[in-house]
Amino acid sequence: MKKLIALVLFALSPLVAQASGGSECGELPHCLHAPVNSQDTASLQTGAKLFLSYCAGCHSAKYIRYERMAKDLQIDPKLVEEYMLFAGDKIGDQITSRTPVNDQAKWFGAPPPDLSLETRLRSPNWVYSYLLSFYPDETRPYGVNNKVFKDVAMPHVMADLETDLKPEEYKQAVGDLVNFMSYMGDPVKNERENLGVWVLIFLFILLIPVWFLNKEYWKDIK
Repeated sequence: MKKLIALVLFALSPLVAQASGGSECGELPHCLHAPVNSQDTASLQTGAKLFLSYCAGCHSAKYIRYERMAKDLQIDPKLVEEYMLFAGDKIGDQITSRTPVNDQAKWFGAPPPDLSLETRLRSPNWVYSYLLSFYPDETRPYGVNNKVFKDVAMPHVMADLETDLKPEEYKQAVGDLVNFMSYMGDPVKNERENLGVWVLIFLFILLIPVWFLNKEYWKDIK
């Protein structure tokens, strides 16, 4: 019962914050809109590259496998094996961090969470806002803080990329990353939506004989 109550309170916390004049996204007046598009294969491919380059060193994504990612995002498996796998990984493996958990706990105070379902736990808009809200803060261990998640232990791992790119280019890169993370949280979304269209078409076609059958049953009833 205690776990159920805690789960309900956690689910309602964003609504309570908004009702009290607060924001789901911390110091921001509202969350930024994440440019998520599950049909944008180029964006998803770029996001996968960014995730494996900047996130997978510390964070795992255990609910997705390299092979499934390659198939869904139309990436040549040979390219995945050559450029995306960590040493010792195979294409059929899950995406896992190569940094020892004990070391991460010492560095950050707790092991970084698995990111497979992060956009479902929070939301794509929350993750997008969070990644764009780091700012310098010399009082923090890594010299940065975050407007969405105050005093977070995570360093600004994409700081160099932000410096190298123009502001709009950096926002696009973060959007691609969040788009890929949204895919990880629901890798069958496109298949489900496509199947849903065919189900609706089938039901519409089925409605025609059902309507005539119903008419036939009731024609003699006044």
